[in-house]
Amino acid sequence: MKFHRRVVVTGIGAVTPVGIGIDSYWKGLISGTSGADKITRFDASKFRTHFACEVKNFDVQNYLDKKEARRMDLFCHFGIAAATEAVQDAGLHNINDISSIDPFRVGVVMGSGIGGLETFIKEVSDFAKGDGTPRFNPFFIPKMIIDILPGHVSMRYGFRGPNYSCVSACATSSNCIADGFMLIQSGLADIVVTGGAEAAINEAGVGGFNSMHALSERNDDPKTASRPFDKDRDGFVLGEGSGCIVLETYESAMARGAKIYAELIGIGLTADAHHLTEPDPEGKGVIAVMKNALISSGCNLSDIDHINVHGTSTPKGDIAETNAIKNVFGEHAKNISICSTKSMTGHLLGAAGVIEAIATILAVKNDLIPPTINHFTDDPDCDLDYTFHQPKNRVVNFAISNTFGFGGHNSSLLFKKFSS
Repeated sequence: MKFHRRVVVTGIGAVTPVGIGIDSYWKGLISGTSGADKITRFDASKFRTHFACEVKNFDVQNYLDKKEARRMDLFCHFGIAAATEAVQDAGLHNINDISSIDPFRVGVVMGSGIGGLETFIKEVSDFAKGDGTPRFNPFFIPKMIIDILPGHVSMRYGFRGPNYSCVSACATSSNCIADGFMLIQSGLADIVVTGGAEAAINEAGVGGFNSMHALSERNDDPKTASRPFDKDRDGFVLGEGSGCIVLETYESAMARGAKIYAELIGIGLTADAHHLTEPDPEGKGVIAVMKNALISSGCNLSDIDHINVHGTSTPKGDIAETNAIKNVFGEHAKNISICSTKSMTGHLLGAAGVIEAIATILAVKNDLIPPTINHFTDDPDCDLDYTFHQPKNRVVNFAISNTFGFGGHNSSLLFKKFSS
């Protein structure tokens, strides 16, 4: 199925472990900055993993007053910050002053893989320490629930169109972007503010992922712990933050003279239907999701210049994705410049897809591929061009962003260099 309405990206915003704001984020990626370091938010010495990719120097009062901030969880703080940048970047922060836009045609689809985990921990812990009398904060539920993020964004800017969250673990924000695309294609919206946020660097987040043996335990060298496609990779590094992009019809963007970063021309959504956490060893779902994105976009295999891969630095996942790319693209796979920005940002769970989509958009716009850092030992099973060590200048006309989630959720987004 080839989609017919043109969907362009007119605004982007990011809060990441390698930079707050789009300029800082992109600079952090291109310079090969590692966001990993010893956890500062709590004493992690009791856990097997002592490090993570925390957001540094974030001041919520740059975006919210103290009263507003107290009524939101940290994941929402990050989400509001990224949405604020994206909406302002798109020129939609004073929507009532733009006569060509109907607020009921502007939607918000933003999600989180886990949501207000920090709030949940605090409220349940406070109750357990008490005398048994229920004394919960009246904002406990509104702070914790995932859909409160798009709710806050809509109230902040008066966006009255479709408003909800997707939840699909680590594929969440990519699914949100895909939903935004489909809302525009279906005619239910002309503009969709979309993305995701996550803040799970806390005792429950680290302890839970440690119990699954999912996290790297390279405590002696956290800066290089995220090693996608390296032979000695030992798990992902937990990250946090948010990303937001504004999708808009070509006609709407042109009518109001908006700047355009790239065009979203295809999406793919599939399920592995295999295992709670492990990828299908035959890669059926991942193969299908990239093929679906190609079919929906009308692209040929040889058109694809770049893939920002899921690339989590897990032993099985990196091989499975490599094999899927070779299955889909055949001989052309060796011509594709691949990168895993998780080598720098860590894994932002539900917010991973959107910050990686943003990196893909900027690669298309700037004809520059971010590096995959922390490569020391070749893995013979990972034998493609992963853009190790240094960024690469090359023309990028078409690029894919892959994101996969626990539960077998797969998403691929296909972006094209914009031309009128």
